Amino acid sequence: MADVSTTIELSPSELREVARFAAACARPALALFERARPGDGRPRTAVDAAQAFADGAERTRAIRDGAWGAWRAAQEARDAGEAAASDAARAAVAAAGAAFLHPLAKATQVKHILGSAAHAARAFELATGDDPAVGADHIARSRLLVPPVVVDVLRRYPAAPPGGGRAGELIRRLDASLR
Repeated sequence: MADVSTTIELSPSELREVARFAAACARPALALFERARPGDGRPRTAVDAAQAFADGAERTRAIRDGAWGAWRAAQEARDAGEAAASDAARAAVAAAGAAFLHPLAKATQVKHILGSAAHAARAFELATGDDPAVGADHIARSRLLVPPVVVDVLRRYPAAPPGGGRAGELIRRLDASLR
């Protein structure tokens, strides 16, 4: 858990591990997005950029651009009534955002660490008729992917904040299970 200071220490290798975990959580949901919106590669581009950073590439504007592209894809899917595809794209946004985890001891930063897992879980729920058991199963599988270094980073931050709808609930469930 984070102390009373306003910043925490994050090494480049820790940031890369957080991004690796986030990309691994988001990647399975890409199939949901691509099935609903074939030919739109923006979420995949965001996840690939997060993975490239995790694998040693520099943290560049390309990651941010990928995140913004995936965000626009999520909004377009939402506006088209494709809720599962929208959350799948939001998982990609969160994966790219993980590369920009801030060393600020704020609960909102937990979304950068666990948001991709939560949005992917929500996408799978929505794709199966809004079945919460499916989301819980995805969260359980995501928990198995978390390396110790990511758990250590997570514990430096306050617990996940309230709000955020069902995805926020899934973030808090995963957060609580890792602390």
